[in-house]
Amino acid sequence: MTQDRMNGIIIGIFYFVAAVTSVIAVISYEPVLSEQWYMSVANGFKTKVLLGVINDLLLVLTAVGTAVMLFPYLRRWNEHLALGHLCFRFMEAVLIAIGVVSILGLLQLSIHYEANSLTSEENLHEIGYMLQAFHRWTSMLGPNFMLGINTALYSYLLFRTGLVPRPLALFGMITAVLVFIAGLLEMFGIVEPLSAAKGFIALPVGIYELSLAAWLIVKGFHKQNLKKLRAKIELY
Repeated sequence: MTQDRMNGIIIGIFYFVAAVTSVIAVISYEPVLSEQWYMSVANGFKTKVLLGVINDLLLVLTAVGTAVMLFPYLRRWNEHLALGHLCFRFMEAVLIAIGVVSILGLLQLSIHYEANSLTSEENLHEIGYMLQAFHRWTSMLGPNFMLGINTALYSYLLFRTGLVPRPLALFGMITAVLVFIAGLLEMFGIVEPLSAAKGFIALPVGIYELSLAAWLIVKGFHKQNLKKLRAKIELY
């Protein structure tokens, strides 16, 4: 097995893990993002929320992993766009990580509430709603805006290089626009964060990442186009 083939498998696994962990995290956070978030620990949801945190941390690792692993291939066509993808992917990961901190803050307040160790509950709800809003905005800016931008960039480069089937890369560019639009609609209050409408608009990007993951794991990069890229670099 060549190094390029191995890299394709690793990138595919990263994309697969990223798609799965993002869904698990959203489902696991439901108790601390509800109106009765302060009852999360008392109702026995502490482990569920922490499971979501672990999945989000895995999402951060895999998001960075895909960017780092893809960069050497994408830069052979256009180094500036490849670097842009790398930066926006890192920004997405940073925003996700910041959102995790707000979830942990909500969980910690819920732990104190369950233990009756709060000296004052006067501002409890205000702090909780602030942390929920904080998580909502980081989720919008990270897995929506930044995801849309970096997906458009790497899909365009994959389309130009032909490292994967061009129809698949074209589908990726379309899904990038859709997830970006989903973020805009949420920002202006047209759709709710966890509404069916937003899920319908943003779902294609998940399908694309799973499809790309499957292709890279099973088929890998197109060998002929890899050779063409190397030849192009040698000319310069």
